[in-house]
Amino acid sequence: MTSVLVLHSASLLRSALVALLKSEGAFDVFSAGWRTAGRHAESLRPDVCVVDLDCPGAAALFDGGAEEERSVLGARTALLVLASAGRPGALRRAFEARALGFVDKHGSPQRLVRAIRKVAEGERFVDESLAFGFLEASRMPLTARELSVLARAAEGESIAEIARGLHLSNGTVRNYMASATRKVGARNRIDAIRISQGAGWV
Repeated sequence: MTSVLVLHSASLLRSALVALLKSEGAFDVFSAGWRTAGRHAESLRPDVCVVDLDCPGAAALFDGGAEEERSVLGARTALLVLASAGRPGALRRAFEARALGFVDKHGSPQRLVRAIRKVAEGERFVDESLAFGFLEASRMPLTARELSVLARAAEGESIAEIARGLHLSNGTVRNYMASATRKVGARNRIDAIRISQGAGWV
């Protein structure tokens, strides 16, 4: 039987996904919040881990990169993400973290069930409705450093705080901020943060 671990910050949504998958009869389903994700993954060693990309906490799982993601989930666990087509940045981060399945969260429950079965067998699954999002993800205009600066600005850090945190000069941080603002077609820093967050880049 395929074992599935559902990770989500909202208990109600975790329970709903677990109930849905258990009703299919072919899955042994468990769930956890982000604080206990590593512990559950280590003890359960699931075949598939299902993660909602829009869920608070998901970014922390992917922003550490593929190696950190694998250390949390284990090498044998296939990662399947629930995604929205309008957030290409989140799709890109999940792809770089070696996600094997990508399911449109606005699709049918049957698509999720089919995707779990596919990735459990080591096959890639991508919903057709997410294809354009992947095209957009490949065109991400910002460098890793520009993203770091924007992400810290989005958390309310000042230029000086960002500079200290990234070991840069204030002028260099301003240059990165100006470059990122120009590249995303924003009017100012606040607009650049809004655009980048909307696309799932930060």
